[in-house]
Amino acid sequence: MEKNLVTKAADNVRILSAAMVEKAKSGHPGGAMGGADFVTVLYSEFLNFDPSDMTWINRDRFFLDPGHMSPMLYSILALNGFYTMDELANFRQWGSPTPGHPEVEPARGVENTS
Repeated sequence: MEKNLVTKAADNVRILSAAMVEKAKSGHPGGAMGGADFVTVLYSEFLNFDPSDMTWINRDRFFLDPGHMSPMLYSILALNGFYTMDELANFRQWGSPTPGHPEVEPARGVENTS
């Protein structure tokens, strides 16, 4: 992926992560913002997965004990089409698919929970 495009994608992860935490008034965006570069490169250049079948047996799995890094995970997964902006906007809200300590949901890219 072109370097400028990777930088823009990482910046979007940072912005989304900060906005999610701010709106929820819960959590800390620092880890998510700091990890934006590595998670963007990881997803754009190294992980082998099929976006049309995230339960594909031979997919690479990204295991993260999300906690305060979950906004980063949700953001990169949203940029890959697995979460909507509305779902990100409901971060840490009751009944939201973005609860902050994600439940396992491999079809949406969440491989473990904490």
